[in-house]
Amino acid sequence: MSFRQCKEVSPQCPVEATTYGYYPVLSGNIALLVVFAITFFVQLFLGIRARLPAFTSVVAIGCMGEAIGYGGRLMLNENPWDDTGFRIQIVCLILSPSFLAAGIYLTLKHIVLTLGPECSRLKPRLYTWIFISCDAFSIILQAAGGGVAASASADLVNIGNRIIIAGIAFQVATMFICMCLALDFALRLGKKAKLSKANGARLERVQTYATKPAFYFYLSLSGLAFLTIFIRSVYRLPEMAGGWGNPLMQREKEFLVLDGAMVAIAAVAMSIAHPGIFFPEMKTKRPVSPTSSSSDEEKAAQDAP
Repeated sequence: MSFRQCKEVSPQCPVEATTYGYYPVLSGNIALLVVFAITFFVQLFLGIRARLPAFTSVVAIGCMGEAIGYGGRLMLNENPWDDTGFRIQIVCLILSPSFLAAGIYLTLKHIVLTLGPECSRLKPRLYTWIFISCDAFSIILQAAGGGVAASASADLVNIGNRIIIAGIAFQVATMFICMCLALDFALRLGKKAKLSKANGARLERVQTYATKPAFYFYLSLSGLAFLTIFIRSVYRLPEMAGGWGNPLMQREKEFLVLDGAMVAIAAVAMSIAHPGIFFPEMKTKRPVSPTSSSSDEEKAAQDAP
């Protein structure tokens, strides 16, 4: 029997025959909607106050998209066969985490400039250009796939699914490379700081920020946000690769923990440790020390977008 004409649950159209095979639970989905709605307004308030337009725009869009997505899942609680609710949640929940990741990429350049661009394998300006460009490409792929997957045609749904998988896979690869570069930067910076100390000198920038617990707090929560978004993206690969209605896709507990909760942790972490409060250097130009071994690098980076 074909279920393509089903519009609501009935003996001929059981909930088990829907893509998810269940009524989305109210408590978990309402909780996530509230979390993302709150973080959306927090990001707007803090971002406007701190005058961080780029960071605020991408993170607020991500939080708003997540809230709308969980609104779509609540529509599915009312009627699991609701096409509108399904399309809203699949598009919004696929795309929104990429905007949160973009917010983290935007801070990388400023962290490198603040602590020591000479220890980075990439010039500071390239963090923004490369990773934001890659993130934008993954968003375009996922948006295209989500739009195609929202089609009523079974053939187009499968094509859309493959495009979404390609977009998520590209996002995972981008995040992994970024993670490796960030860890490499931290190791090289630590090594240089130890060598400088052994020679009776010190890295002024590292020394300055080493005494700031607030900066460590900011770095820790930013790292947590990045990690949880990465976990969510890795989870989405097998979930989508199994095809629509596969067993993993029909396990709501796994979805709420490995997708919803992971992205919620990221949004909350980025709202608590907001750069406007804990990393004001992101919105100001740092003076270049004439004795700095990386002065030319910093000047070039500061002139870049």
